Amino acid sequence: MLNKIKSQMLNLGLKFISVDDKIVRMILETSSSNINEIVILPAVKLVMKKIVNKLQNKIIHGRVYNGVLNGIKVSVIRSQVGAPNAAFTLECLKRSKAKIIVRVDFCGGIYGENTEINIGDIVIPKSAYCGDGTSAEYLRANPMLLNSLDSIQNPLSTTQNIIASPQTIYISKPNEILKDLLLKEARAFRPNRIREADLWTTDALFCETFEFIRSLKAVNIEAIDMESSILFLLATLYNIKVASILSVSDLPGHPKYDLLNSNEIHPDMETGIDNAIKILINALPKIQHTL
Repeated sequence: MLNKIKSQMLNLGLKFISVDDKIVRMILETSSSNINEIVILPAVKLVMKKIVNKLQNKIIHGRVYNGVLNGIKVSVIRSQVGAPNAAFTLECLKRSKAKIIVRVDFCGGIYGENTEINIGDIVIPKSAYCGDGTSAEYLRANPMLLNSLDSIQNPLSTTQNIIASPQTIYISKPNEILKDLLLKEARAFRPNRIREADLWTTDALFCETFEFIRSLKAVNIEAIDMESSILFLLATLYNIKVASILSVSDLPGHPKYDLLNSNEIHPDMETGIDNAIKILINALPKIQHTL
């Protein structure tokens, strides 16, 4: 009986809000009206905490932290790790007044003879290869997107049987203006540690095998994360400006700095994310001009 009464009261309240606002409230625990036009989107707790600590005039609305950075009103929302969580968040932002989203967080670096990438380097993706499963589902549901995306044969097919993996990998891209703006700001801040790179997005942090890393090197992938491809893809679908600025936290496959196989933390790991946040904050006034 108590549950029935609660359900009736909930349904009564839902009659006074739209379905879109219901979705936002369910996921972000606040009204869509409490989300600013510029959204900063970290995934891990450390990065979220660093950004929130810099907010002036901070106001918390559920999972949304509003405030001012470098004179610009922003919302900071932690997406949590992974493409499904990033998609949840972007679905909410689509239903708000958000117009610009910048992902700032960590990524892995793919090191090798031709890619002298180091921990602490700043990576600004120029494309994201959709190695995640969430992008595949959105492409299935929205096949018209296929006409606007480049693609390649799955590079894993050259080294192993990929019966359970897609034969074709599609490539999503950030907003060009936003990406170039971040790149220009980054190069002015620390030119020797900035990389504009192709990035691979994966769902499985613990499946970075030797064959997997070797296949990424074969197509000149320099970095790997777990969110950017779906963010860029949904930005295209929903006409939102999205870009990523990332800091290299580890080097998958490296004998010393592979986080899954070593206990050693590089001293530049935290410095790199601090620099990525500084670059983004410095760029915010220019980012606002793109609205």
